[in-house]
Order: sequence, then structure tokens, then C-alpha cells
Amino acid sequence: MPDPLPSTIDDYLGARRTALRSVLGVALDAVPQQPFDCLLLASDFAQQVLLTQPDAVALLVDGPPPAPPTLDPLQPGDWPSQLRRWRAQSSFRLIWRDVTGLDSVEDTLAGVSALADSALQIALDAVQAQVAGTHGVIRSENGAPQSLVVFALGKLGGGELNFSSDVDLVFAYEHQGSSDGARPLEAEAWYARVGQRLIALLNETTHDGFCHRVDMRLRPFGKTGRLALSFAAMEQYYQNEGRDWERYAWVKARAAAGDIAAGERLLRTLRPFVYRRYLDYTALDGLREMKAMIAAEVERRELADDLKLGPGGIREIEFLAQTLQLIRGGREPALRQRALLPALVALSEAGHLQVDTAHRLADAYRFLRRLENRVQMFADLQLHSLPEDPFARTRFALALGYADWSLLQSELDAHRALVAQEFQRLLALEKRVPAPSDLTDYWRGLANETGTPAMAAALADSGFAHVDSAHAALRDFARGASVRGISQRARARLDRLLPKLLQSAAATPSPDIALPRLLALVQSIVRRSSYLALLDEQPGALQRLVEICASSALLAERVAAHPLLLDEMLDTGVDAVVATRESLALERERALVVAGDDAEAQLHALAEYRQGIAFRIGLALLNQRVDAVHTARQLAWLAEAVLIGVLQIARTEQARRSGVAMDAADGFAVIGYGSLGGEELGFGSDLDLVFLHDSAHPDREAIRHHAKLAQRLVSLLGTLTPAGRLYEVDVRLRPDGAKGLLVSSVAAFDDYQRSRAWTWERQALVRAHGICGDHATLAAFESIRADVLAQPRDVELLLADVIAMRARMRAELDRSRADGFDLKQGAGGLVDLEFLLQFLVLANAPQHPSLRTPRASAELIDTLADCGVLSSEAAKSLAAAHSDLLHRSLACTLDTRPRVVQVDAAIQVARNAIRDACRAHGLADAAAASDC
Repeated sequence: MPDPLPSTIDDYLGARRTALRSVLGVALDAVPQQPFDCLLLASDFAQQVLLTQPDAVALLVDGPPPAPPTLDPLQPGDWPSQLRRWRAQSSFRLIWRDVTGLDSVEDTLAGVSALADSALQIALDAVQAQVAGTHGVIRSENGAPQSLVVFALGKLGGGELNFSSDVDLVFAYEHQGSSDGARPLEAEAWYARVGQRLIALLNETTHDGFCHRVDMRLRPFGKTGRLALSFAAMEQYYQNEGRDWERYAWVKARAAAGDIAAGERLLRTLRPFVYRRYLDYTALDGLREMKAMIAAEVERRELADDLKLGPGGIREIEFLAQTLQLIRGGREPALRQRALLPALVALSEAGHLQVDTAHRLADAYRFLRRLENRVQMFADLQLHSLPEDPFARTRFALALGYADWSLLQSELDAHRALVAQEFQRLLALEKRVPAPSDLTDYWRGLANETGTPAMAAALADSGFAHVDSAHAALRDFARGASVRGISQRARARLDRLLPKLLQSAAATPSPDIALPRLLALVQSIVRRSSYLALLDEQPGALQRLVEICASSALLAERVAAHPLLLDEMLDTGVDAVVATRESLALERERALVVAGDDAEAQLHALAEYRQGIAFRIGLALLNQRVDAVHTARQLAWLAEAVLIGVLQIARTEQARRSGVAMDAADGFAVIGYGSLGGEELGFGSDLDLVFLHDSAHPDREAIRHHAKLAQRLVSLLGTLTPAGRLYEVDVRLRPDGAKGLLVSSVAAFDDYQRSRAWTWERQALVRAHGICGDHATLAAFESIRADVLAQPRDVELLLADVIAMRARMRAELDRSRADGFDLKQGAGGLVDLEFLLQFLVLANAPQHPSLRTPRASAELIDTLADCGVLSSEAAKSLAAAHSDLLHRSLACTLDTRPRVVQVDAAIQVARNAIRDACRAHGLADAAAASDC
């Protein structure tokens, strides 16, 4: 507090001290003068409390908080006075702690909120007992007495209530029924009566003032709605009638009094209304509408300097944070914060706000809330504007530690300018009107059914070559039933979006390829306004979508089938992230946590997870951020992560059905073969799986358990969810193939591999590795594999078997033709390379133990070179050939083309390298074929 004080302030303080001493007497001597003067400057309300309740002076020397009152059920006439006097003293203490710096802004907001919570609970208990005395109580089916649930919304819900704010409440109850008294009431009437008495007890002004102003306008149907609704009616309302602004209101909602546990159950039920499962840019529409209404009110009431509603005020910070929460909170639970400051932290940690921006907004929020509290502490009035009287302004500034008003005003202006700037920048509140263009006029003509083929010249001028087909496709889309039936708001979005899509498609190297893919995507989302909003609000996402449609039919089809993948368009942060086994596991667990305990929801979450990660991997390959070898490896890691998650679900399901707890030490394990085992998975590959068990007591029941577990695992992987299936599964590589048991014991698998396995099965073992399940069983598999690979072999017989098997496969599977080469099965293709590497491992692993470890082609090539089996020159050529052919193969898959291509110079070099290596090691027949 500045020193010395102006003379007028000295006179004021002297007069106030004298007046208070006449009431407080010597008790005032124990209070330090300078902090006390600061209190006198800050609050007339505090002075009034001292005059009417002199014992409150004890609170100025760090006395304990006033004890909550006990409301005597036999003296209801005393309740209002007891609550109001207690609230006044408690508020007085909060003022003292604020002006003396004992409490931070957060402490003050939390203290005011806790006071309101206590008042609600005390008053609710009293009025419920009062109503029960006349009408009895409502009971649940098991006979337990029921309570009203009081939901706090707004700032009380967030635990950040203003000093003299009203409290936004909603009343609800869980169970229907009748009360059990002599004069019974139906539940709705019983709870309505409780609610009415609760409001009156808190809200009505008496000679002692008020306790808390109550605002019930946020309840369903507002002022015209019933005072208390059942949980079922609440669910129905928000599912069918809920509006955008109500989603904002319920971001902060919490059960503040009554049956808290029941209230939290309802909040979990309503969560999908508040937080959508996808990135929800329709939240911006609700924000714009609310902001427009507030702006009109500000202008009408001349509230430009209002700390709450004016430009750069508290409401803009709240709207900014809540909008980002609503957009992303369905997919990111960490963003579901009720209080604003934790929400800003969560948004910055998640990368949706720059850390510096979040810090500055938090500082501005603390500053504005401190001023708002001081405005209300002055006279205990619900005001949000700074005083205009010069003397009051001087008091106000000095009490806050400023030498004069101008310094306070300057700091306030700086904070508000920052908030206004960030609000406009981040939420893009300006009207988004597309720039006039021929394509805009063309689309409007189609949409209004006034377009003619002559107007299609705009398509030709923009770069489309097949104008007639493009025009016909756009005309049919514009006049189709799906477009005709959309809402006016969605129509406005579509009219902004389509010209931008056409312009972006025209700018790609292949506009005529991109356009039909884009139209298929828009057709799938035209009735889902959230996705139209995403593309309308996010130009970057729109541009990425166009680029994807122009370059990848597979990714375009997946987005059209599963629009949730549009969320990935916004996450530019993933562009810099390379997936690892660890990061994939973490993301999988987050998805399962969000899904909860329901198996169906978990499976759906895994399908969405798999779609999203595979989509990102495809983008990374398209953008050349990851090469083909690493792409195939990441796809294999993704499959492993999914298998781990599905095995968890299958075990949990089986435990529920059998009533016997299952764990990861039950002896069951999943082994990956083929492309999965060799970490060379494609975008549409199925999974070659083998199941093993090694139970401590392999009795009939254990065998049955493992068979059911394997069957359920395969079934879950193939189950159709809203996000598609996870994977097709092939289990024919198990011992004895289709005739063998679905799950083999470790002992039987060992015996089969050592004594009865065909050469091709031992080839397959080269690429096999354990994926998930019991650690001991996985270790046993690794031991068996290493031992089998270490067995000495007749190399000539091995060579003959490999050549014969390769010839048989080529005859059945090679799709090469005169003008095209099968990248996988053709001579000198990827399978020839796999056979070469498998042969070399089986022939040389007995002498070179290091060959018993690697599975992936790239590592096998390196290890064979390290052992001297391959020359360094041959290894280098094979590694390049593998990378080139794999890249071409994945590129064909991404564009949904057959993996049969014309032979260019690069492919010829790769084929020659593989065939030369095959010839060098006696596999000439396996690689033989005429050039395509």
C-alpha cells in the first residue's frame, strides 16, 4: 500500500477508524493499522459487517473460519438469519485475506466456492428434512432414502465463483416414485417443493441481506422448464433438445450438494453430449452465436468497459478455453477440466495453445478476476465494471497497491488487448466469406439449379481436363437428396466449402483424379455437420485432404468410409513423430482407458486407433518422411499393439463368462508369422498367427480354455465395428495346417518342428516371432525356434525343396504378364528375396548363431553379410532392391492399384540384384523367368 496517502484519503480513513472504534473498542488495537486501512479502502461491505457483527473483528487476527451454522428443525424461522450472518462473516474473512495478500486469486475463488457449496448442503439438508416431516421421503427400490442432486454450473461448477456472484444451479433426481409419508407426493412434486424452499432460503433478501443469489435459467427448457427433472428426462432432453450453448454450460458442471455419487453418474451419462468423440468444430457455431448476443448486449447497455463481457474480458478467456475443450475433449480426456486455469495448462501441454500464450492468458485471467472480486467486495453487489467516481477509483487503486488510477488502468488495458487479440486469432470470429471466383459462381449455379454446361467452362479454365464428367458428377451431387435435405447452416458451410475444394483440387497435378474422390468424401459427411465444420474452419486440414485424395485412393477411401480420420488432418504435430513400439503402446492404452470397461466400446476404440495410426503411417510414406522399410515395420508394430489390446479384451471377456480370473501368466501366447513376423506388413495385409500354450497343468479344462481364448481372439479381430474390422487372420501355418489343433502345446510344437515339419514350415519359422501372451511360453517358443534353426541340414536337399516350393508358388500366384511385373511374386521379386534369405539362414545358422536372431529382411541381409555368407557388394545391392520393390509395392497399395507394374530401369536393377544373388547361391531355378 503506497505511503504517504493523499490527504483526502487520510481524512476518510480517520473518520472510518473513529466510527468503527466506537463499536469495536479496544479490540481494534490488536489489528495492524496498515492492513486494516487497506481493508477500509477496499470494502464498505467489510465495514458494515464489523458494525453489525463486532465479533467478526477476531477474524482480522488470523482467527479460524466461522463455524457453519446448525439449523434447528424446530426453529425454521431462524434459518435465514443464521445462514446470512455466517455467510457475511465468512465473506468478510475472505476479503481480509485477499487485501492482505494471505490468499492468491485462486485461493479466494476456491474459498468463495467452498462457502457456496457448504451453504447449499446445509440448506438442502434442512429443507429436505422439513419436507420429509410432512410428506415422507422418496426411497429407491432397495429402500434407501433418496436426495435431490444439486448441480453447480458456471463458475461455481468450476470451483472459481466470484465474491458476490449468483450460483447457476440445476436440480435433478435419480429415481421416480412416491414419498412414504402420511401425505405422499410424487417424486417430481416432492423434489420441486424441496427446490423451491432451497431457493427461497438462500436467495431471498432479509434484513440480514442474502445468502446466495440463485439462477435456475440454465435448467432444461430454461425459465419454462420444470424445476427438477429425473435423470431419465435429463438424458432425453440433452440427447434430443440440447443446444450448443448448453454444452458450454455443462463443461464446468459438477454435483455440488445432495447425492454426489448419483450426480457423477449422470454427468458420465451426459458426457457424450458435452464432449463429442470426434474433433467437433461445430462448437464454434455456438460460440459465435453466444458472442454475437453478448456483443449486442454490450452495445445496448454500453458495457464496453465491463470486466466480464467487454472486449478482452473474462468471458473471452473462458470462451477460448471452453471452445478448444469442446472441440478436442472427446478424444483427449485430459482437456476435460472444469476450472479455467487447469484447462489452460492442459491445452498448452497437449499442444493446442502455445505455452507462452497460455501463460499470458492465465496472467490476464488472474488479473481480471482479482479486479472483478474487488469490485464485488466493495459493496457485496454483483457488478463487473470498475467505479467511475474519482474518489472511489482512488480508493480502489490504493487498495490494490497502485500509486494512482492511471497505473491500474494501463495494466488493465494491456491485459485486455492481449485477450482480445488471442480470442480473435485463435477462434477466427470474422465472417468467412469465400473470395469471389468463377468456381464460386459455378457452384452456386449448380446448387440453385441454374447451372448450364456452358458454365462448366470455369472447370476447364481452372485446369480440369475431363470437364463433361466433372460437371456431371458435381451436378448430380449438388442436386442429390443428401444435399437437399441438409440444414440451412450446413448448406451455408457446404456453399463455402465446395468452391475451395474445387480450387484446391484444380491446383493438384491430377485434378480429375482428385475430384471424384473428394466428392465421395463430401457425400459421406454432408449430413454430419461437425465434419463440414472442420473442413470449413481449418484451411490446412482441407488442403491436406485434397493432397491425399490426389495421391492416394486407399487413404481417400478410408477417410470417406471413416470420417473420424479427418481429425488426423489437423494433428500436424504427428508429422514430426515417428511411431515406435513404445509410443504405439501408450496411445493404445489411452484409447482403451477412454473406452472404459465395456468390451464393445474397447473394440471400437481399438479399431479407431488402428485406423488413425495406419492413416498417419500412410501420410508419412506419401510425404516421404519415412521410407518403405520403416513404414512396413511400423505397420507390423501397430498390428502387434492391436493384438496385445485384443488379447486383453478376450481374457477379460472369458474371465467374466467363466467366473475365473485370467491373467497374462495363463500359458497362452500369440506367435506372428509371415509379414507380421518379418516386420514387413502392408496396408491391407492379413495376420498369420499361431497360438501356443504351456499350462502348468495341461488338463482338458486348460486345453478348452486356451482354444476358446484363441477362437475369441480371432473373432474379435474380425468383428465389424463402426470403425471397420481390425484384421483378417490366417491360422493355416499352425502345425498340421487346417487339420491341426488351433492351439498347440509347447511340447507338441517342439516335437513337430524337430521331426515332422516341412522345409517350407522351417522357412516360415525364420520370420516368426512371439507377439504377446505368457512370457514363459514366448521364451519357450524363442528357444525352440533357435534350436530348430541350429539343426544341421542336408544343404542339397534343402536347396531342392526351396526351388520346388518357389516354382509351385510362382505357378499359382505370379500375376506377371508381358507388359507388367508382379512386384511380389514375379521372378526377381520380393518373394524370391524372402526365399533366398530363408535358404541362407537355414543353410548357415548351424555355423553362425547370430543368424538365429533377426527376422526382418533388412536385418537378415546385414547379418548374412557380417557372417560372410553374402559379400558386402551383394548385401548392398539386395538391401537397395528390397527397399525399392517394397516402396513400389506400398505405393501401389496406397493407390489401390494391383502390384503389377511396368518394368523401368530402377525395377530392372532391383530384379537383377535379386536374381544374381539367387544364381550365386544355387537358386537359379527359383529366380528363373523371362523378362517382362
